[in-house]
Amino acid sequence: MRTTLKSLLDTNDWILADGATGTNLFNMGLSSGDAPELWNDEAPEKIRKLYQDSVDAGSDLFLTNSFGSNASRLKLHGAEKRAHELSRLAAEIGRDVADACDRPIVVAGSVGPTGEIMEPMGPLSYSAAVEIFHEQAEGLKAGGADVAWVETISAPEEFRAAAEAFELADLPWCGTMSFDTAGRTMMGVTTKDMARMITKLKNKPLAFGANCGVGASDLLRTVIGLNDAAPDANLIAKGNAGIPKYVDGHIHYDGTPTLMGHYATLAIDSGAKIIGGCCGTTPEHLRAMRAAMDAHVKGTVPTLDQIAATMGGFSSESDGTDGAGPKRERTSRRRRAS
Repeated sequence: MRTTLKSLLDTNDWILADGATGTNLFNMGLSSGDAPELWNDEAPEKIRKLYQDSVDAGSDLFLTNSFGSNASRLKLHGAEKRAHELSRLAAEIGRDVADACDRPIVVAGSVGPTGEIMEPMGPLSYSAAVEIFHEQAEGLKAGGADVAWVETISAPEEFRAAAEAFELADLPWCGTMSFDTAGRTMMGVTTKDMARMITKLKNKPLAFGANCGVGASDLLRTVIGLNDAAPDANLIAKGNAGIPKYVDGHIHYDGTPTLMGHYATLAIDSGAKIIGGCCGTTPEHLRAMRAAMDAHVKGTVPTLDQIAATMGGFSSESDGTDGAGPKRERTSRRRRAS
């Protein structure tokens, strides 16, 4: 029952995406510091289970285990020449899972940041970024991904490079940025900035929005900001399952399934069309989200006080659009630890 994301967006009030990749793979035995993308070759049965667990929990769309399968990221593991191969394998496993399902499932090819800072602040040129993303996109397409899905992006130049790469690969796409610094991305992008950037892209995404960040409350505030700036857009909300805490030697996210169910319905009311979870979100969370969404009747956009009362307080007073947020660019490398 292969479908397209566009057809689902046209016929559904909302779409449930998947949860975390890293969190769930750590639960399957992945060690910190290892490249999860290597499991596409070395432990495909675990990647198949990752995807199947999301489908069984009610997801209409899942992301492939290819967040870091670009040449820049894989170079850290001596596997830079395997970018196309590992991306293809991630999508092939996903294609098999989706095609065996008795309902339409979208396979979204996850594309994470390169891990490099772009010129002029860093060494990565725009053309090199396009080349890196294009190689990965071609691998995902060869493996059967329905769409490319760039996520956890902070720099607008990197987001634009991904859009160009997906056009070269002739692959429809979605994109999310991570607003984790007082309502801005690490590179200072606000929700208004992102909406303006989207309007200027030659190759526009089917949907865009936010993922990861510093908690579900902040992400919902971000979605409201995006909805205000682009009310006709298909928006994505993919928030973390609570706040990370160090418990018994492991990172644990404190968001309960019930809390994530509330988050999912608030995301619908805030204007999101595609709702999923990011770091810490397990199949148990997804089942609660699906049940809550199925029973929900869309209401008015929640106030910030309503969000705080339900989900907990915000990490900052600023939503990034009032001029109060930090603007200085940072040069740290990071990998999503979902």
